[in-house]
Amino acid sequence: MSITVVILAGGKGTRMYSSKPKVLHPIAGKPMLAHVVERARAVADGKLVVVVGHAAEHVRAAMGELPVSWVEQVPQLGTGHAMQCAAHELPQEGHSLVLYGDVPLLSDATLRAMLALAQGDDLVLLTQHLTDPSGYGRIRRDASGAVQAIVEQKDASAAERAITEINTGILLLPNVHLHRWLKALRNDNAQGEYYLTDLIGFAVRDQVAVRTLHPGCEWETLGVNNQLQRAELERHYQQQQAVQLMTQGVTLLDPARIDVRGELQCGKDVQIDVNCLFIGKVILGDNVSIGAHCVLQDCEIAAGSQIAPFSHLDGAQVGEGARIGPYARLRPGAVLAAQVHVGNFVEIKKSEVGVGSKVNHLTYIGDSSIGSGVNVGAGTVTCNYDGVNKSRTVIGDGAFIGSGSMLVAPLTIGAGATIGAGSTLSKDAPADQLTVARAKAVTIPGWTRPQKKSG
Repeated sequence: MSITVVILAGGKGTRMYSSKPKVLHPIAGKPMLAHVVERARAVADGKLVVVVGHAAEHVRAAMGELPVSWVEQVPQLGTGHAMQCAAHELPQEGHSLVLYGDVPLLSDATLRAMLALAQGDDLVLLTQHLTDPSGYGRIRRDASGAVQAIVEQKDASAAERAITEINTGILLLPNVHLHRWLKALRNDNAQGEYYLTDLIGFAVRDQVAVRTLHPGCEWETLGVNNQLQRAELERHYQQQQAVQLMTQGVTLLDPARIDVRGELQCGKDVQIDVNCLFIGKVILGDNVSIGAHCVLQDCEIAAGSQIAPFSHLDGAQVGEGARIGPYARLRPGAVLAAQVHVGNFVEIKKSEVGVGSKVNHLTYIGDSSIGSGVNVGAGTVTCNYDGVNKSRTVIGDGAFIGSGSMLVAPLTIGAGATIGAGSTLSKDAPADQLTVARAKAVTIPGWTRPQKKSG
């Protein structure tokens, strides 16, 4: 069956109280509209049409280069009008699947079930029962249970408002009838808008079968109109991520306190403590432990490594059996070999650290290559920037860098070299020798500390 997907994304989102278009507000760090596009691409390989209205150029720019047909709806006169604007993009055959840019959590399973339910030129409607259906269009059925119409709440009678089965707005429409139905839409209702839901009545009139389906979970079809609803959907999304991780064997010390904003791949016996955030693509090998309050973005952590609490890793690669943190920061280009130790308040950027080396305290390593078995003392800084250019520091295997050393790049420290504590080194240090670079200590007789001025 040929499927064209139409995503309605033209709403302003007044109740968001934001200058940002509603569909660009994030769920799991990604615009809601991006979630809907992904779901569409997962279940259908036909044309994808996105109808935009408010801040249309902003929406298109924020979404980047997408293989979609953009249609602008000006002015915004309802969902039926949005589909009328997109009609020229719809083929005469097949079906059109209607999705919404502010309903981001529909599952692939639910959408595939809708597609499987359609036969011939059937219309498929996603509905669900709510304890409190206030605000939703109601599904009106006849005595045999066949769908007769969708009645919007503002146009519903008291009896119709008592109906608990509601319209989710998700529709699979037969194109062979759709073009004719769209031309027949009228706006003689309380809102003065063109309702897409009127197509149900047209289908009944034309004796087109209207099939219904409920989503796998109630929250799948919840939309976002304000920040509270967005936050609620965020929690639903994160709960599902936690369930998937635990089903795969990951130990989450508190499943309610994890945020996955991308793709998290985990090996066996991985443990994640509370309030950790995973962004982009993160890969955790077997027996990796992530301490509380860590942030990992686009990282790969090899088997047996431990990331202690409050560490931030971005674009880093960590070898097997490494120990990182607490309060460590690994920036893009940090590549750590096996058994490396990086301690508290250490920052590493665009540098390689060899097997078994230790950088344990209060240190900055940037644009450097550190060999294996190196010990970098507390308070060491690789001075890699002269105000214009970045230069590299190279430290050979087995070197020992004393505490408080300033290593002024470009600089090479030979294998097995020892750098005395407190040295400011701007010339290469030979291998297997002690190099000390300190100014001569001077005592100033009679000097006193400044005193606070009176008055």
